[in-house]
Amino acid sequence: GSKSLKNFCVAWIVVCVALCVILLCQLLLRNQDQSTAIESSNNSLDMIEMSGFICGYVSCVFYLGSRFPQLYKNFRRRSTEGTSYLLFALAMMGNCTYGLSLVLKMPATESFRALYFLHHLPWLIGSFGVLFLDIFVTLQFILYREHKERPSGFVALEVEPLLVNEETA
Repeated sequence: GSKSLKNFCVAWIVVCVALCVILLCQLLLRNQDQSTAIESSNNSLDMIEMSGFICGYVSCVFYLGSRFPQLYKNFRRRSTEGTSYLLFALAMMGNCTYGLSLVLKMPATESFRALYFLHHLPWLIGSFGVLFLDIFVTLQFILYREHKERPSGFVALEVEPLLVNEETA
């Protein structure tokens, strides 16, 4: 229910704030120790890079997960009423151009290409994965649109409210 959702949101905010504080401390410590630090291997990841990877994959999971509630709700109601297609269309354009910018920046040399791809994998999955899911939202808009014209003075009564089982702000 809504209480568990609130608890989850609070826990998520606490985790994000803690992660930001840890990363900020790591950045400050890295800048202080930079003059005395021994150069690490190009293939190894330091704490900052590993934290960035973890943030990237967590972001990817939540970003991909953000589309499933809308897809499910549209499927259950057999309607996209109340959903803004412009939001999804603009998100599709943004994800497409972002993903393409990552692909087009890929190094020309084969040895650097694999490393670049691995370093950018969570963001590639996030952008192209959400683009893929937004195609299903587009298909729902096409499949669930009303084909018959309503008379000009007729207002259809809503059979089911748009905000069923959702908490009001």
